[in-house]
Amino acid sequence: MNDTTVDHLLALNRAFYEQTADEFDQTRGKPWPGWRAILPLLPPEVRVLDAGCGNGRFGRFLVQESAARVRYTGVDTNLALLERARAALAEIDAQFFARDLLRDSLPDGPYDLIGLFGVLHHIPGYAQRERLLIGLAARLALGGMLFFSVWRFYEFERFRRRIVPWPADLDVEPGDFLLDWRRGAHALRYCHHIDESERAALVRATGLSEQMTFCADGESGQSNRYTLLRRER
Repeated sequence: MNDTTVDHLLALNRAFYEQTADEFDQTRGKPWPGWRAILPLLPPEVRVLDAGCGNGRFGRFLVQESAARVRYTGVDTNLALLERARAALAEIDAQFFARDLLRDSLPDGPYDLIGLFGVLHHIPGYAQRERLLIGLAARLALGGMLFFSVWRFYEFERFRRRIVPWPADLDVEPGDFLLDWRRGAHALRYCHHIDESERAALVRATGLSEQMTFCADGESGQSNRYTLLRRER
């Protein structure tokens, strides 16, 4: 994927979240069921990087559901959602950065847990998705965990009905789709369908040890595929 297309798709998704921030905040308050898998694995004190943190609900989940003392860092491009995250996590040790996960430097860490949820399908181009995961893996402490999800939208008819045609001038890759938004403001978002072959390739690229993979969430209990990786050396 060429740089012009990458820039166009990143701008498209930034605009999407600026248009839909209120609707997303109202409908994205509950924790994802799949997150519960991490709870038995947390140390007593956990340094967390929430990459693409949105309104901070993963941080709220950890604070409310785990026994760990959470030291939280949230990173997102959307200022409105970052402010909601800041307010929701005001009572814990938390810091927030308005940064693009591809274009800007990430906080150095090291971290015991890095979460990446609802993000990877919005990263345009395989090379960029691989680079992001490698960069996150490099910020793990020894024994630290990278916990990420991929959205399985293309495997469900109700999401395939939202696909709209691409403009002819974009250099997209197989598995790239443009989906419409059907709540509140009219908006379009770029989404990439990460199949099992690509997921496995991304895992190998990180050099981390795969601990588990499973599906959870949504009405079917299958909407997201989760992967938990650990840095062992």
